[in-house]
Amino acid sequence: MYCGYGRTIKPPFFEIGPKSYLFGNDILELAKAADAASQKYKVDIIFTTPYCDIRMIANATKHLFVFAPHMDPLQAGRGLADILPESIKAAGAVGVMLNHSEKPLSLSVLGKTIRRADDLGLFTIACADSIAEAKAITLLEPNIIVAEPTDLIGTGRTSTMEYVEASIAAVKSINPKILVLQGAGISSGKDVYRVISAGAEGTGSSSAIAKAADRPAMIDEMICAVREAWDARTK
Repeated sequence: MYCGYGRTIKPPFFEIGPKSYLFGNDILELAKAADAASQKYKVDIIFTTPYCDIRMIANATKHLFVFAPHMDPLQAGRGLADILPESIKAAGAVGVMLNHSEKPLSLSVLGKTIRRADDLGLFTIACADSIAEAKAITLLEPNIIVAEPTDLIGTGRTSTMEYVEASIAAVKSINPKILVLQGAGISSGKDVYRVISAGAEGTGSSSAIAKAADRPAMIDEMICAVREAWDARTK
């Protein structure tokens, strides 16, 4: 997978999205812990950070793929309070998350936004609430699809193995080049190991990391589990 920055996101990978749980120095410390884990375990980590912290995180880390949590498909010019794609790239983001359940988009707008990202050399990760939606979004050709049932987000309950396998098969049957991340409810290293072992190329976590008593330890546990599960699966 190639983008304008000349970097690639390779499986196994992990996405950390602290949403609005953290800000300022807490976000910075989280990013540094993730950066260290990425180097230690040789696992690519997408770090989806609030807009105000993009430049700080990009400047303070070496291994993370810093993503914005959303952008709008507008061109430079009018658009008060809209998120200009060029501005997130200038701040240091190399990609953008789209269609999260907390920021949903119509398929028409999602398609336009993916094309804007492509034009700028930004990675795109698009969220899908169901297998049917995953199939529809696959046709829009984002780089990564998150197979994430909305009703499981933040609950500590993960998708069934049947859902994991079916959603991966649905995307790959249309476009095998698109990476598939299995999200929602990932709260421990055991959860991570289970979904990677089931065939996921990546997974991720938000609240379980942001709300952990020891965030660096939780990151290390999860990224270690990514590496162990992938190595066991591919040996």
